[in-house]
Amino acid sequence: MNSRLVVDKQEGLKEFSPGGLSPQPAPIRMMAKFFSWLFHPVFIPVLLVWFMLYRHPYLFAGFSDMDKTKVMIQAFVMFCFFPIVTVLLLKALKFISSFHLHTQKDRIIPLVACGIWYFWIWYVWRNLPDYPKASVQLTLAIWISASLALLGNIIMKVSLHAISVGLMLCFMVLLALAGDLNLGIYLSMAFLITGITCTSRLIVSDHHPVEIYGGLVLGAASMLIAYFFA
Repeated sequence: MNSRLVVDKQEGLKEFSPGGLSPQPAPIRMMAKFFSWLFHPVFIPVLLVWFMLYRHPYLFAGFSDMDKTKVMIQAFVMFCFFPIVTVLLLKALKFISSFHLHTQKDRIIPLVACGIWYFWIWYVWRNLPDYPKASVQLTLAIWISASLALLGNIIMKVSLHAISVGLMLCFMVLLALAGDLNLGIYLSMAFLITGITCTSRLIVSDHHPVEIYGGLVLGAASMLIAYFFA
């Protein structure tokens, strides 16, 4: 996109290169913000674990309702609660400037911290023989995605939303190809969520398309690495 000169807060001129789509009507922007929160990166792993526990017919078939609840709580704490608390603490201590992690600098410490939480749950689940292989591969892929996001952050502000939905979509495709189950409806929903999320980020964020596409590639690559090497 073409860059232009704008007046900053110090009333000086600076070059600005707009990212994403052209300005959209207010209702569309509101919907885009809603979907950005609904499919936030901290919620996608929890959604996938919920799918494996309660929608997939045999991945956790031998688990009782109490055992499934424990797995769900573990996933929520490590993938959602700890990352959110980490960002809140970092903001309170002024290590980051915004909860939204607008800059590449703001993302460094949260990604390192999330990498610790993700590695922890992968290491625990891989040593529990009753947990299905797919769940171990998923947790490993999530940890790899945090590591790749940290590396990609050096080059550009890669979209974390795109990484999460790219991983989700690849996971669902691999799960559908791995057996003879008809997961067409869930695979369609994964494609729909991916499209809605990426489009929403283009509308309401300052991401450039390359940062969205790059996030999708990193997310899918993380899942493929975990699938073939776990």
